[in-house]
Amino acid sequence: MDLPTLKSRLRLPVIGAPLFIISNPDLVIAQCTSGIVGSFPALNAWPAERGLEQWLIQITEALAAWDKAHPERPSAPFAVNQIVHKSNTRLEHDLEMCVKYSKPLVITCWGARRSEPGHPQLWRHGPARRDQPEIRAQGDRERADGLILVATGAGGHAWARSHRSR
Repeated sequence: MDLPTLKSRLRLPVIGAPLFIISNPDLVIAQCTSGIVGSFPALNAWPAERGLEQWLIQITEALAAWDKAHPERPSAPFAVNQIVHKSNTRLEHDLEMCVKYSKPLVITCWGARRSEPGHPQLWRHGPARRDQPEIRAQGDRERADGLILVATGAGGHAWARSHRSR
């Protein structure tokens, strides 16, 4: 999904946070039909072998039905948060599922991967650090299509203070 298409489907330039345990298909569908990017961590979907596929089917079918019933106000896209770390043994399978089902946006954390033709658009997120933010951002831009900078209060995994508070 290119940036103009993404912008045209959003009522607000917001991505709903992919909340561990809490985010689920119903929340994602509500976010998308309200005009913001709905998201969830892939690892929330269980069992590992078929849970994500079931979630993707539920979300894509619900959003397609919404779009058919509301052509004047189509749903926003959804995003799947992927942990790109060697400890995530599901990563390849989960990325394949994302490709299979409507190519949602993919938000990565604990690493980044280049987007490839036919693969989901990748967005890298991570804590925004005061030290060398330009270097970090430049390196991430080389591997991702966009950046999501996480600051103070973001789910407990950001730095103790944001850049502005220093």
